[in-house]
Amino acid sequence: MDRFFFHLYPTCLETGDFTMIGAGIGVGVVGLGGMGHLHARHVTELGANVVAGADLVEAQRERFETEFDAQTYETHDGLVDNDTVDAVIVTTPNRFHEPIAIDALEAGCDVLVEKPLAHTLESARRIARAAADADGICMVGFHNRHAASMAMFDDHHTRGRFGDLTHIEANYVRRRGVPGPGSWFTNPELAGGGALLDIGVHALDLALYTLDFPQITEVSGVTRTTFGSAEEYADPDGFGDAWDGKSETYDVDDSVSAFIRCENGETISLEAAWATNREESMDFRIRGTEAGAQFDIGDTALDILETGTAGCDHYADSTLTGDASVTGYTEQDEQFLRAVATEAEPETNTIEEALTVQRVIDAIYRSSETGRAAQLEAPELEAEQCAKLQ
Repeated sequence: MDRFFFHLYPTCLETGDFTMIGAGIGVGVVGLGGMGHLHARHVTELGANVVAGADLVEAQRERFETEFDAQTYETHDGLVDNDTVDAVIVTTPNRFHEPIAIDALEAGCDVLVEKPLAHTLESARRIARAAADADGICMVGFHNRHAASMAMFDDHHTRGRFGDLTHIEANYVRRRGVPGPGSWFTNPELAGGGALLDIGVHALDLALYTLDFPQITEVSGVTRTTFGSAEEYADPDGFGDAWDGKSETYDVDDSVSAFIRCENGETISLEAAWATNREESMDFRIRGTEAGAQFDIGDTALDILETGTAGCDHYADSTLTGDASVTGYTEQDEQFLRAVATEAEPETNTIEEALTVQRVIDAIYRSSETGRAAQLEAPELEAEQCAKLQ
């Protein structure tokens, strides 16, 4: 079964109703901000029961209790010990992914961790080891893989329309969009990095996924912190709250440029930024030997770029407009609940893939520090653990 067909239709084929996939599954959410509520709504729509939530902030707990009639806790410890919790969704700052995910896995819960897997490569490896030893499954929240644009590309690529893929241009660029200056996003101890780990990771994962996670030979990257140290920062759209220049905790990158070489000749160019003096872009361009494709990351439309000779030499470009109801978040959460319900290892958003993404991020940062290309560090997993993750 090709992956396009898998991530659009398995549930309706088996049950005739997407909403039944989560029936009987008790879900706990750790981190009750906007992302936590988003996941909770989706799994509820898919038939699961949101039975518990955890957050340090009392107001967030009260809001969650009101909306979902769920038991709430100040920390995750009580949540993972709750016998009604079968699956845990982690949407906290990156630094806390590791202790929550590991405790949940050791308690016998299935886990969905929002991207990135962790704030450092070492932390990501520890989560991967715990997942390999656990009876449950662990998935990582890269929802853009499941957007309509990517689903349509997957199907046409499976049919051979694009030929061999050669290069991907991946952009996730904001002109002015630093999230919460002085918040955990701009604190390296909590986030692990800046624009690269926050939004660049989406573009990077999508590029690696598109190329079916090829063997990477070399990574070159430059990260910059340009706007965080400015005493004055223009924020016309009011994206970040309470900007106060140098008084804020801002020790992370606000833009990154990277180039990735793969063993069979494929390449990836990555541009990501919270703030930079260029137009914003979420443009994702794919080059193949037979045709190319482009779309905005997470969008519902796909442009296919081809040429022909019928009548005369010509360009043959087409735009596919996808089903707007096929959203990345909903499809991703459906895949998670399906894996929980069937007790089967996930076929997408695997922890092994997320660990590869984390290794590339680590290589980009190392390349930026040394001014030279870097190789990926070898995964430190035992052979039998790697076999389980595949």
